[in-house]
Amino acid sequence: MSKNPTRITVAFDQLTASLLAKISKETDLSQSEIMRRALRFYSDNKALTDLATRKKAYAYMDLLLNGEHVILDLDHWLLFLRLIESSPDKEKFWAEHREVARSHKEQLKSKVHSAEELLTRLEYCNFFRMTRNSDMDFTLIFGSELPKKFVRVFLEEYFSAMRVKTEIKENLTKLSVTVKP
Repeated sequence: MSKNPTRITVAFDQLTASLLAKISKETDLSQSEIMRRALRFYSDNKALTDLATRKKAYAYMDLLLNGEHVILDLDHWLLFLRLIESSPDKEKFWAEHREVARSHKEQLKSKVHSAEELLTRLEYCNFFRMTRNSDMDFTLIFGSELPKKFVRVFLEEYFSAMRVKTEIKENLTKLSVTVKP
């Protein structure tokens, strides 16, 4: 803090004043220091006030905080996929992957209600970048061809468990997903 601080008077309602006092007591920091930190935090994170960014941040928290997901370097992810494709047990992996996709349908039934919600959730996992072409048509763009099969198999099983009819077409590094009425 500078030697000559600028003094500012702020008026709080009783609830906010109580909250400030409680945080000050719990952290053993002055109310001024708490306000300085809060303003710096707000400035650093003001992008979270944008609805799309906030949704994404909440999705990340939902994915990571319950301990069921990991952050994995993209190069490691691609190494795993290459290893699977060269494995003599690759058919066993794909069968088990299909089972996991079906079980995810049950696990996410309170969070995912449409094909678009599933695709958005998987986009947040960085499996692909999604372009929404229309309400029922999406293009999934992959940085590499390797994850395309993994995602396609997952989507086929999940959509089947949802009883959602889709048409999935492959391009070199893209999947085109069309939801059928």
